[in-house]
Amino acid sequence: MIKFLETISQSLNGLGFPALILLLGILEFSLGLYEKRWTKNERLLDIASFIFPPLVLAPVTAYFGLKFLPHAIPQYQNILSWVPFIWGFIIIAVADDLTQYWYHRLHHQVPFLWRFHRTHHSAPYMGMAMASRQNVIYTFLFSQIYLTTILVYMGLGYPAIFVRALKTLIVTFAHSSIKWDKPFYKYKILHPVAWVLERLISTPATHHAHHSSSTDDGVGYYKGNFGNMFFLWDVVFGTAHISRKYPKAYGISHYEGDEWYAQLLWPIFKSKKEGSELSHRGPVVRADIDQETGQEIKNVQQPDYQLATVVSINDLPAS
Repeated sequence: MIKFLETISQSLNGLGFPALILLLGILEFSLGLYEKRWTKNERLLDIASFIFPPLVLAPVTAYFGLKFLPHAIPQYQNILSWVPFIWGFIIIAVADDLTQYWYHRLHHQVPFLWRFHRTHHSAPYMGMAMASRQNVIYTFLFSQIYLTTILVYMGLGYPAIFVRALKTLIVTFAHSSIKWDKPFYKYKILHPVAWVLERLISTPATHHAHHSSSTDDGVGYYKGNFGNMFFLWDVVFGTAHISRKYPKAYGISHYEGDEWYAQLLWPIFKSKKEGSELSHRGPVVRADIDQETGQEIKNVQQPDYQLATVVSINDLPAS
C-alpha cells in the first residue's frame, strides 16, 4: 500500500501536478464554470502565477536551502531519519500547514501585508488556477517553504513527498469550481461523513466562502476559513464558518482588473488603476463597494483586522 501511495505521490510531485491542473481546467471550461470571466488579463496572471511561484520559485528556494544548510548546521543533517514514516508524515503535515494557516491569516489581518495576498482574492471566479494565484513575494516569504526544507534536511524527505502530494490534491480541489462536496450535503446518509470532512480538510464550500466578495449573506466569510490543507486549524482557533452553501459572487468588490504584472510583482510594479490598493500612493486597504448602490461600505472592508474573533459554526441543513 505504501509503495502504491509512493508511486502516486512521486507522480504528483513530478509532472502529475501540471497534468492534474490541465485536466481540471479542461473539465471546468467544458462545463462553462468560468462564466466568461476569464479575460486576457486574468489568463495572463493565472498562467504566470501557475508557472513561476510554485514551479520555479519554491523549488529553487528549497534547492538552494538544501545546499546552504550543510554549511550552516551540518550537525543536524538527517538527525530525524530514525523517525517512523507515520510520525514523520504528521510532523511535516502539521509544520507545513499550521505555519501556512498563520501566515495566511496575518495577511488578512495586518494592513501592510494584505496587498501581498490580494492577488489570490482578486479573481471574480473560482477555479483550478486559483490554487497558485499569488504575488511572487508572498510565495517567496512563505514560512513553510523554509521550515519544510529544514525538516527535509534533517531526514524527513520521504514523508514530505507524501505530504506535498496530499496537499496538492486537497488545495487544488478546494479551489476548483467543481463542487465535489455537494453530494455529502445532499444525501442524509452522508451527513456524518460531511460533518467530519468539512472540519478536517478544506472543501469547496468552506474555502469558496473565504473567496466570497461579501460576508453579509451568511455564506461568504473572507474574515475566516484560512485553512489550506486542514480546515481543522480554523475550528481550533475560532475562525471557522460552515454553511454548506456556496457564495453567489467571488473576488474583491472594488476590483477593477489591475494589470497582471502589478498583481504578480507588487510593489516592484504598480497598478495604473487610480485608487487601487496596488497603485502608486494607493490606499493600504480600500473599503468594499456595495454592488447595488455602488457606495463604499464603511467598517466592513476587506480584510478584517480584528484578531482572535470567535466565529460560531452553523450546521445548516442541506438546501
